[in-house]
Amino acid sequence: MEESLLRVEELHKSFGDLEVLRGVSLVLSQGRKLSIIGPSGSGKSTLLRCINYLEEPTKGHIYVNGHLVGEKLVDGRYVRMSSKELAPQRAEIGMVFQNFYLWPHLTARENVAIGPQRVRGLSKKDSLDLADMMLEKVRMARKRDEYPERLSGGQQQRVAIARALAQEPRLMLFDEPTSALDPELVGEVLKVIYELADEGRTMVLVTHEIGFAQEVSDEVIFVDKGRVAAHGPPCDVLQNPQQERLCSFLGKLLGS
Repeated sequence: MEESLLRVEELHKSFGDLEVLRGVSLVLSQGRKLSIIGPSGSGKSTLLRCINYLEEPTKGHIYVNGHLVGEKLVDGRYVRMSSKELAPQRAEIGMVFQNFYLWPHLTARENVAIGPQRVRGLSKKDSLDLADMMLEKVRMARKRDEYPERLSGGQQQRVAIARALAQEPRLMLFDEPTSALDPELVGEVLKVIYELADEGRTMVLVTHEIGFAQEVSDEVIFVDKGRVAAHGPPCDVLQNPQQERLCSFLGKLLGS
């Protein structure tokens, strides 16, 4: 049996009286790609943010490479980790957001280098060398000395992907990475993600790009009202949906 890299157990998340996640569980093996689809407000982004503890789950547990994320067992009780304890775990989980969150006063190269320098303790030279390698991987080497304001949205997102890769993460999370882009820029970002998937990286993608999800994913889950309403290979979930709610969602998304 393949060893699971990511395991989510009965995850719940509430914001006050609003219950966003209602017992989500999933398992993802090393090298597999999972796409998460679902209507707006269904809890998809919250699920990703809980996986790397940008949001603290209300209930449930997350394991990456067999280790609890964000908490530890002390005398049989689950205790929240300190920020210092959590930092190396977050470094194993690269996340790419809808918006790019690049530092405006740093060049593309410096934006990628700052994490390895501060979090991993690399020297300035080594972190800049690593940044050059990651920018080359996303085909942004020629723009390495440009500031974010001089880059297109697609170029900024590719720099953000390079920044996540510079952590050398075990797991990559993508939260609708093309949703903030003009339509003509979507393809350049999807191409980079597809190439990363082809390298055998373990990835979780929240996306509305159904064709891309079908092509790149090993598994797809449909999240509706905070629950996993459908789960399986793309050919089942996307091409042969059985649930009425999933059929309705796909029909609206695909305009059929």
